[in-house]
Amino acid sequence: MVTKAPEDAYTAEPFLPDRGGLAALRKAAAGCRGCPLHREATQTVFGTGNPHARVMLVGEQPGDQEDRQGEPFVGPAGKLLDRALAEAGIDPADAYVTNAVKHFKFTRAEPRKRRIHKAPSLREMTACGPWLARELALVGPELIVVLGATAGKALLGSSFRVTQVRGTVLEEEIHGRRERLVPTVHPSSVLRSDDREAAYRGLVADLEVAARALS
Repeated sequence: MVTKAPEDAYTAEPFLPDRGGLAALRKAAAGCRGCPLHREATQTVFGTGNPHARVMLVGEQPGDQEDRQGEPFVGPAGKLLDRALAEAGIDPADAYVTNAVKHFKFTRAEPRKRRIHKAPSLREMTACGPWLARELALVGPELIVVLGATAGKALLGSSFRVTQVRGTVLEEEIHGRRERLVPTVHPSSVLRSDDREAAYRGLVADLEVAARALS
């Protein structure tokens, strides 16, 4: 009989600790083998920030710099996000930031060439869902800012379209909890935009909606 590897089950559930706070969760996540993404990634990139944050920011997945450093939103998109948050009236130090998927998924055009981000599949997002569910339960934020389409699909289902609901306050049941959410674009999309200034102003406007919802 062939024994299946844990990652073939596509669920992080067996790797979650029975008890403990965010520190215990982060430690357990470092050993997650709940889907095949761990094989190529450097390390698990878990959430970080204020453990009692009123606002949780949920992105898609770690990027190249995040994968190397082991922290979310430390690359160019993270720096832009911090600037936009501050401009909108949300102190980045008061937030908790995480991703729907905790391992970097990438492709390479050639061996040893730059690693190019590749969007995680719905199956991979679902596999990683138990980590995000536990983070939400432990932090208990008043508001979730959804950064981009992939994070939105992970939280709200495959029919989510960020362009249709960005900058609005939604109320939905997420992992058994009633949550308020404000969707917006991922900051990396601002960096890729042909009109970066207009895209940045749109991100700040959406985050101002979040700031008002918290006031």
